[in-house]
Amino acid sequence: MPRYALLIEYHGGPFSGWQRQTRHPSVQQAVENALRRLEPDAPGIAAAGRTDAGVHAKGQVAHCDLARDWDPFRLAQALNHHLKPAPVAVLKVARVTQDFHARFSAQERRYLFRLLSRRAPATLERGLVWQVPHTLTLAPMREAARHLLGQHDFTTFRATECQAKSPVKTLDQLEIEEIPRSFGAEFRFHLRARSFLHNQVRSFVGTLERVGAGAWEPERVRVALEARDRAACGPVCPPDGLYLAGVGYPQDPFEGDSPAG
Repeated sequence: MPRYALLIEYHGGPFSGWQRQTRHPSVQQAVENALRRLEPDAPGIAAAGRTDAGVHAKGQVAHCDLARDWDPFRLAQALNHHLKPAPVAVLKVARVTQDFHARFSAQERRYLFRLLSRRAPATLERGLVWQVPHTLTLAPMREAARHLLGQHDFTTFRATECQAKSPVKTLDQLEIEEIPRSFGAEFRFHLRARSFLHNQVRSFVGTLERVGAGAWEPERVRVALEARDRAACGPVCPPDGLYLAGVGYPQDPFEGDSPAG
């Protein structure tokens, strides 16, 4: 059966997360249902990251096996037609080899978190950013973030229900930028690693927000990390501002392919 890689964008608000569930809508279910409108016997699909409820994606990658030899552009167009009106879009489709696996072939995951600092309620971007009503200071957040780079035992920043075999991970990037906005500012957190623990990104951002607000000194993040104790973590922020921004592979399966339009 030919194998295809799908580059997928979605708004996570209406979904219980990526992974198919019995009683709640999921992104995986939406994509699989669209595939089975094209081929009723199409098997299930696998994705690079199992995003949680409310988490969005700009660059989720999944793979599927189909009986027909589809033109990638036409397959993307057909899937987008059957995905309506769900807030899910297939941006690109690429034909890949049988040894390609969206999850196990991935070498890195990239996440974006958007934090809006503004007193007036968010309207146009409600559900797409985490909003706090107070001001934040960039420099101490950047100072604190440096303590998290590299390989560490991230037990402090790991959900208690996390199923990863080890809390030891290597964080390759945690950069923060400040963007002026009308009556406030947006802070964008860019994170990159081979893999992440459950709630790791949201635990990082919730903790760093406390630093930016002046409630924590930057050094306290290092102390919390070294404590290897979930109780030492700052608040876990909501999922609204979190996006799976992209997935890295030894060779980009979508390089040179035309977008779905």
